Amino acid sequence: MQNKIEVSDFNFYYGSFQALNGLNIPIRARQITALIGPSGCGKSTFLRCLNRMNDTIPGTRAEGQVLLDNENIYAPDVDVVALRQRIGMVFQRPNPFPQSIFDNVAYGPRILGRARSNSLDQIVQQSLEDTGLWGELRHRLKDPAQTLNPGQQQRLCIARAIAVQPEVILMDEPCSALDPVATLRVEDLMGQLAANYTIVIVTHNMQQAARASDWTGFFWLGRLVEFDRTELIFSAPKQELTEAYITGRRG
Repeated sequence: MQNKIEVSDFNFYYGSFQALNGLNIPIRARQITALIGPSGCGKSTFLRCLNRMNDTIPGTRAEGQVLLDNENIYAPDVDVVALRQRIGMVFQRPNPFPQSIFDNVAYGPRILGRARSNSLDQIVQQSLEDTGLWGELRHRLKDPAQTLNPGQQQRLCIARAIAVQPEVILMDEPCSALDPVATLRVEDLMGQLAANYTIVIVTHNMQQAARASDWTGFFWLGRLVEFDRTELIFSAPKQELTEAYITGRRG
C-alpha cells in the first residue's frame, strides 16, 4: 500500500520545549488516518506540522523529515503556499468567511487564478456536490454563509478546502462543535472523500476514530505509542498504555 506522507525521526519544538519526539508515521494514500490521545499530547501540533502551519509561530523548530510523495516538505526551497494548496486544512469550529456561500467555495480558485466565470461555476457546483450540499444549497448560493446551521457550515468549509483540488485534507476535530446527526454526516462525507483524498483527522472521540478511520495513531506526551490498523488498535492493541487509554483507565 502506497504512503502519501512518510514521517521519519521527526521532532518539533516550541522554543526550548520539545512538543513532538521521534515520530515515525506512514500515512497511507487515499485512506483515513485518525490521531487519538489526551489533550496536550501533540496531536494538533503534529497535524499542523504536515502543512507547516506552525511556521507562523515565532520560535518553532522542526527536525527530521516529512516526505510528501518522497519530497521533504521541510527542505529549504519548498514553496509553503503551494504546499498548503496540496495539503488543505479543516478546523475544529466551522469558520466560513463573511461572504456568500458561493464566494466561500470560490475563494481559493480565485486566489489561484482559476477564476474564469464558467469554470468557477463548475468548481463551486462540483465541490458542493462532493460534500453533499448542492441539493440543499443550490438555490441559496448568494445567501451569507453564516446563515447555515453548524453542520452545513462545516461541510461548506470542507467544500472550500477541496475546491483547490488538494491531495491531502487535514481535519482538526472537525465534529467537536457539531450535534450527533451532523457528526455522522461529516463522518459519512469523510468516507466518500477518501476515494480521492488522503485524510488525517485529530479526534478526542474514540468511537469516531473506530467508526471513521482505516488507521489510528495513539499519541501520549508528544510521542507515538502505537500505530496500526484501526480495528487492531481497538480490538488487540500491542501496548499496555494504548489499552489503558481506549478502555478509559488512563487519560
